[in-house]
Amino acid sequence: MIDSFRSRFVLFDVDGTLIDAVSNQRMVWHAWARRYGLDRDSVYRVALRTRPLDTFARVAPSLDPDECLAVLHELEDEDVRSGVYTAFDGAAELLHALAPDSWALVTSNYEHRVRARFRRTGLPLPEVIVDAATAREGKPSALPYLQAAAMLGAQPQECLVIEDSASGVTAGLRAGMQVWSVNTADELDGPHERFESLRAAVPSILAFAAGGRSSLA
Repeated sequence: MIDSFRSRFVLFDVDGTLIDAVSNQRMVWHAWARRYGLDRDSVYRVALRTRPLDTFARVAPSLDPDECLAVLHELEDEDVRSGVYTAFDGAAELLHALAPDSWALVTSNYEHRVRARFRRTGLPLPEVIVDAATAREGKPSALPYLQAAAMLGAQPQECLVIEDSASGVTAGLRAGMQVWSVNTADELDGPHERFESLRAAVPSILAFAAGGRSSLA
């Protein structure tokens, strides 16, 4: 059983968890598919479940993956500059209530995009961000979450992971952390608790961070 008074670190996924970026991701992948004359909906369905290089290998195996990635980065950077972003209800209240050294962002995106989106939505940034460039492996590997815990000086059993995707939930579980899912109607396998929205989870997350709530045996 976790010592509840030491359970005070919260590790957040970003897109789909704190930032509502679903429509932006769809538009970026649709634009990428048009660039190569591919069916945009088919590409997006694959991209939802896999990392970019794996997506390229499945939907366009004859193309140069480095070129494909460069085009994707170009489209994503343009979206960060010109796209419309919103934070999920409760995100600002939650993050402002947490001590900066008690939480981290663990994302498959890149830090410069995360920082730009947070500036545009008025969200505070933590001291620790593990991004696609920082992590040696991506989700569903446990490594991104284990790296974030190490950077915070935390043990895995002291950490709570907040996720919205199957790969993220799996990553948190493999890291030996408590995992809660938010903002998804899908029945994800494995999270210790499920909340229909981030807003609904805010009181429980703050209670956990304060050392007053733990349910992981």
